[in-house]
Order: sequence, then structure tokens, then C-alpha cells
Amino acid sequence: MGRPLVLVAEGEYVMPDRLLRVMLQAVCASAFCVLLAAPVSGAEGDTPSRLIAETKARELLNAGQAREALALLRILADRHPERQNVRFLLGLAAIESARQPQVQEAERLAFLDEAIAVLRGILVNNPGLVRVRLELARGFFLKEEDALARDHFERVLAGRPPLPVVVNVQRFLSIIRKRRRWDVHVGFAVAPDTNIGGTSNERVIYIFDLPFVRDAESLTTSGVGLNVWGGGEYQHPLGERLRLRMGLNGRRKEYSGSRFDQTFVSWHVGPRLLATGNTEFSILGSWRHQWIANEASYFDLGGRFEARHRLWRGLTLRGDGAWHDRRYRARKTRDGPDATFSLGGSWVVTPTIRLDVTAGYGRQRPDALKYRNRNTWVQGGVSVALPLGFNVAGSTAYRWTMYEGNWFPNTPAGVSRDDGTLSLRASLHNRAFTLFGFSPRVAIVREVRTTNAQLHGYKRTGGELSFVRQF
Repeated sequence: MGRPLVLVAEGEYVMPDRLLRVMLQAVCASAFCVLLAAPVSGAEGDTPSRLIAETKARELLNAGQAREALALLRILADRHPERQNVRFLLGLAAIESARQPQVQEAERLAFLDEAIAVLRGILVNNPGLVRVRLELARGFFLKEEDALARDHFERVLAGRPPLPVVVNVQRFLSIIRKRRRWDVHVGFAVAPDTNIGGTSNERVIYIFDLPFVRDAESLTTSGVGLNVWGGGEYQHPLGERLRLRMGLNGRRKEYSGSRFDQTFVSWHVGPRLLATGNTEFSILGSWRHQWIANEASYFDLGGRFEARHRLWRGLTLRGDGAWHDRRYRARKTRDGPDATFSLGGSWVVTPTIRLDVTAGYGRQRPDALKYRNRNTWVQGGVSVALPLGFNVAGSTAYRWTMYEGNWFPNTPAGVSRDDGTLSLRASLHNRAFTLFGFSPRVAIVREVRTTNAQLHGYKRTGGELSFVRQF
């Protein structure tokens, strides 16, 4: 087993100066034991005792005696919980203890859980510490929680660490790509909404310049719903660079009564090719099914294409395309193909800032000319990790939809329908707080559609208290 401090990035913690090293070397082992056994009050006079113990723990770590160092650092962490260096060394010692070959699986996982908890605690107040984030990523990697490991490794690269660290991180990321097997996620949210169905609140419409009054029950409906979602994917190795992907996803929105209830289920299967160390492709067969008000609405059968390429540190490009043949249970005139294409990228600018941008194009060609349309969209978002454990995120999206057919009487005779939909979202969560393994997040969403077609413009504001967990 190699030396545990091989990935040290300069400037992350302070080593004792030369004079202090000379003083410490002059202290005999018996004096060290006496000082360690004495109660620590936190007074200024106890500082040499802590420094001696801290230096001894470093020496044990460098000598490959991780478990001995861990026992010592646990005592120090209890006595000096405010000492960030001590807690960092404790996390490092727990990781190295988990790596020892004689450790049983249950004990190994316990060591890793201890390390992850300690290192996460440091990052709560100091999210920009690259060295700490590197060890946290290693902890997740050793526990094979690859989604979390990958996220933290990418943030480490955004901190522009020394070249040896970059090489090691790239090696970890390559291993993650090759060994990925299971990916499972679940979540649920309480979601109040001022306009559940996204309907128009226009009370009067005009046909041939004559006013008609709509029924009150056709207007906007507000309420509080429950959203539940989850899914998973398994990747079976077919060769060194080839995997077979199989996945299932679903979500359910439920409100009082059943008028606005929705259920959506999708399934996919197909090969994933790891073309190079930074590029991969997937070609997937896809099936999708939607229910509205607990009755089958439509099902899709088709496929999709996915491409991912890591361009350089922190920047990943992606391209997606999908084509499905859509069939409705009742509204047969809306049967027809549905195609979408998108290009986007994710950039981890710094260890605490991430940007996402996507642009896309879609086209639906149902049998009824009225519903044939082309749509384009752009979307951008940013997330920032702040001190005290807070994460803030915001995104905006705009979609243009142009229909081909005549929408009279919603539009003047012979005029096609054009829509523009603006969506804004802001969210806040605290990464230091979890509830039974779920991370709570509060979000607010504002959506406005402007259109030249009567009864199809709307405004809605929704909130969301969600709980999400990645396995």
C-alpha cells in the first residue's frame, strides 16, 4: 500500500515550522504519552500537547499505520472539535484504515462512513477546500457511490490542482466509467401550484367579435399535490468498452380528486460504447407510457441516441436525439412521430460553481394538421455552494412553439398558433442536513406562456419541498 499523503495539494493545511519540529523531536515517547493522557482544557498552555499528538498522527499515517493514527485522532477530535486540521487527518486516517487488506467488509464501510461524515462536515463551512474535497471524493469512490464521487472529482479538477493530482483524478474517473453498474434514485415532493393544469384564466373569449363567457369550472384551479419519482439502471459488461444498458423510470403527480393526476413510465435498453477515455455513445430502444386522470393517454415506441465528451477540466459536452412513434388511446388524430434533438454542456467553473446550458429543437407530425408543430428551446442554469452548508441554484428556459394548422376560432381565420413559454426556477437546500438519508430542497417555479391563441396563454407559480436521494 502506498504512502497515504501522495495526493497532497499545497496550501490546504499547515505543517509545523522547522523550529517546532526540532522541539518535538527532542520530546521522548514517555513524555508524549503523559501529555496525551492529561485532560485537555483548550487553554493556551495545552497547545504543545495538541501539536505533539497531531505530529505523531501524521507520522503514523506516513508510516502506513492508519488504524493507530485513527485511534489517536479520534481522541484529539473529541478534545478539539474546532481544529479543522485534526478533523481532516481523522477523515484521511479513516479512509486509509478502510483500505487495509485485513479489514472486514462491515468494518471497511464503517470507516468510510466515518470519513465521509467528517470530511463533509469540513466542507459545510469551507466548500472551496480542494484538498478536503479530493479525499471526500476518494471516500465515495472506495464506497462505490460513483455518482457522488464523480461530482466531487470534477469539482476538484475545477480547482486547478497540481498535475499529479489531475492524473490521479482522471484515473479515478476512468475507473468509474468502466465499472458503473447500478444507478438508482428516488424522491418525493409536496408541490403547491396556483394553476395545476396550466389553463387559461380568460373569462371572456371572442368569436367573430362576439363575446362568449366561459364556465367558472373551466378556469384556473389551484391546489397542493404530491409528486413521487424514481428509477434505476443496470449496465451489463459485454466487453472492455461495451456495456448493455437497461433502465426503468417513473413519476406520479397526484392532487385532490383525479382530474389532474398524471403517471408516466419509461423503459430503455441498448448498448453503451466507451469510445475513448473522454467520449462515449449510447443507442437505446425506448418505450414510454402516460396516464392522465388515471386513464391511458398515449404510449411511445422508438429510440434515442446519447453522446458525451469531456472536453477539458470541468467541461463536458453532450448531445441527445430521440424519435418516437406516438399513439393515443382516444385522440387518434394526434397519432404521429415525435422527434427531439439537443446540444448542451456542463462546466464546473470552480469547486463551488457549476453552469449548465442546453439548446434544442423538436418536431411533432400528428395526423391532424392543426397539432403539427416545431419547437425550439434554450435553457441555462447555475448552482453555487455557499458557506454554512447552503446551496443556491437558479435556471431559466424559454421555448418557442409554432403550429402549422388553422387554430380558428382560438386565432383569427387562417392564422396559425404561436406560443412562447418562459420558465424560471430558484432553489435552496442545505447540504449539511439530511433526513433519513434524503436531502430536502425548497424551490419556487414561475411559468408564463404568451400566445396569439385564445384560451392557451397562462401564468402559474408553483412551490416545491422535495426530498431526493441518490444510491
